[in-house]
Amino acid sequence: MSISFRGTGVALVTPFNADLSVDYVSLSKLVDHVIDNGVNYLVALGTTAETPTLNNDEKKKVLAHIVKHNAGRVPVVCGMGGNNTAELVEQIKSYDFTGVSGLLSVSPYYNKPTQEGIYQHFKAVAQATKLPIILYNVPGRTAGNILPATAVRLANEFSHIVAIKEASGNMVQFMDYVQAAPAHFQLLSGDDNLVLPQIAVGFHGVISVAANCFTKDFTNMVNAALNGDFATSKQMHYKLLKGIDLLFAEGNPGGVKCVLKEMNICGDTLRLPLVNVSENTKTNIQDFMKTL
Repeated sequence: MSISFRGTGVALVTPFNADLSVDYVSLSKLVDHVIDNGVNYLVALGTTAETPTLNNDEKKKVLAHIVKHNAGRVPVVCGMGGNNTAELVEQIKSYDFTGVSGLLSVSPYYNKPTQEGIYQHFKAVAQATKLPIILYNVPGRTAGNILPATAVRLANEFSHIVAIKEASGNMVQFMDYVQAAPAHFQLLSGDDNLVLPQIAVGFHGVISVAANCFTKDFTNMVNAALNGDFATSKQMHYKLLKGIDLLFAEGNPGGVKCVLKEMNICGDTLRLPLVNVSENTKTNIQDFMKTL
């Protein structure tokens, strides 16, 4: 597949108005902000977008708005995962993916399938679309782990399974992926605080939460590391590390929406069951932003 997901993808938040409706004006402002500050591609409808609280009509409208406002400036990836394989396949077939360059599909959560179950799930997804597919491994959310052997099996069988977003936090597993991955298969970080060491061992980029708000510094850090300038990348890494930790201190995307409100990009409204960060974390975030 010709599409590359090297560099920095940003898992966009979904801004909400005070009445909990989608704030499309702020969504446009966010898209402009991240593109102007150097991200390589956009990721719509990921976990950071509070997708579990969006209904199907809202999901389609948010995706369409991002694609339209992006206007072809950078590639757009759409989050498309679930733990009911048959339902997910039907959902994929029902979406208009005009202007979409790939799908990000999380491993089935809660059901806890075996490796064979994970393989069969993604086989069904791959057979439902010709779009490039990025697998997403995040055991902390799914209670399951896509082992390198399973991902490699899928990548070898389906040439349009082109990458994995790896958020296991396991450096040994990261290196296993690097050694086993076929040439067309890209390895993407799913942990903003681990991007630098992951690139150092052979990863190709990141799908980032922090790139919503610390966009220029974060993309500069990733680009420096990919260019082999680890001295510069390390400097940026430690400049941002406390801020990245604060983004996740009380869950995602509460922290990043707090920062985006401080930046006048969007409000900090969240949909239940998520709630705003505490006053203490908000103060810590404000103090950190003064250091940038």
